[in-house]
Amino acid sequence: MFDRDKWTEILEALTANTFRTILTAFGVFWGIFILVILLAAGTGLENGVKKGFSGMATNTMFMWTQPTSKPYKGLPQIRRFNYKNDDVQALKENFPDLLYVSPRNQLGGHDQTNNVVRGTKTAVFNVYGDYPEFVKQQSMDIIKGRFVNYQDINLKRKVAVIGQGVITGLYDNGEEAIGTYIKVNGVNFMVVGVYKTKGNNNGNAEQAQKNIFVPFTTFQQAFNFGDKVGWMAITAKDNASITDLKPKILDFMKSRHSISPDDDRAIGNFDLFAEFKKVLGLFTILRFIAYFVGTLVLLSGVIGISNIMLIVVKERTKEIGIRRALGATPGAIRSQILLEAIFLTISAGMFGIAVATGVLIIVNKIIDGMPNKDMMFANPSVDLSVVFFALIILVGSGLLAGLIPAQTAIKIKPVDALRTE
Repeated sequence: MFDRDKWTEILEALTANTFRTILTAFGVFWGIFILVILLAAGTGLENGVKKGFSGMATNTMFMWTQPTSKPYKGLPQIRRFNYKNDDVQALKENFPDLLYVSPRNQLGGHDQTNNVVRGTKTAVFNVYGDYPEFVKQQSMDIIKGRFVNYQDINLKRKVAVIGQGVITGLYDNGEEAIGTYIKVNGVNFMVVGVYKTKGNNNGNAEQAQKNIFVPFTTFQQAFNFGDKVGWMAITAKDNASITDLKPKILDFMKSRHSISPDDDRAIGNFDLFAEFKKVLGLFTILRFIAYFVGTLVLLSGVIGISNIMLIVVKERTKEIGIRRALGATPGAIRSQILLEAIFLTISAGMFGIAVATGVLIIVNKIIDGMPNKDMMFANPSVDLSVVFFALIILVGSGLLAGLIPAQTAIKIKPVDALRTE
């Protein structure tokens, strides 16, 4: 039940020395402000990293061949081998938990001579032979036309999907690319789609726009690859982990190509899912650090309130003695001191949350207005659970801050208090 006289007394006690009360409350305000800002910054970093992975199947590994490091079954130690088309089908048949097995071949790169020509313009671009599933594994948007489809695969059509960086290098400003032809190593391909990568592609967003994708079967035929497969992108289903499947996949491929089971170098691989989990684990640590640092700063503010309340109790010794002489119970005295401490703590803490929220709103507006949408920081914010947790901390802090002063107050004997000058 609301006791107006009690709350009036609390406000009068706290405003008796306004400057001291403000300085005391600032410690709690600053602690909760730092806690919210640190948690929001961690969320912003996490959102930015996840945005960089958006559109990418993170439950994926990449696998390629390397020279063997051990002799096996009469075969020499340093031996090169290649994946074949039937390896792809064998993986699909023997590992039902795999969602996609995408074989890939590649031409070009920075260390190559000009391999793409259009009219009088020439340039060096990465050219990939891919299956339609790869668009679901790679972080990209088809902004014009389409990606490679199975009609292209089956009919071995000479079609290509190009990035915006390719358009910049081979086309005039404003020129339409769809329906035009480009020549890759002397072979003409008709452009049927234009893509744009999502996110910042691990800090290499510009280079990621300078790729050309053609049907895998067409690539093998046009560039005399036979049934060779350069490397594979392998994605597991949602209910399976590619990290758990990887050892079995590697052992299976070693047995198919007569590689020693102990040869860990022959099959190169990159586990995207494992790296993604490491990143998420890093943000868990950052959240812990934010809570730890924010709580320590808040605790220093609570200690300040407790010290000030002890001073207040000493200043009000005579008042407390009079109240005890008039019949006030120890519980009434204790509750009065505790309420003052809790009220001061919660008021300062809620003001800290409000100011932190205002700062985050301003920061989000600044980020939204920035031209670079690929920055690794997005939507710094805290959810309601964090606010609820902060409120629990504030109530607990208020009780902690007032507990010792309250116990000190109820130990004052009325006769001794009345003698105090």
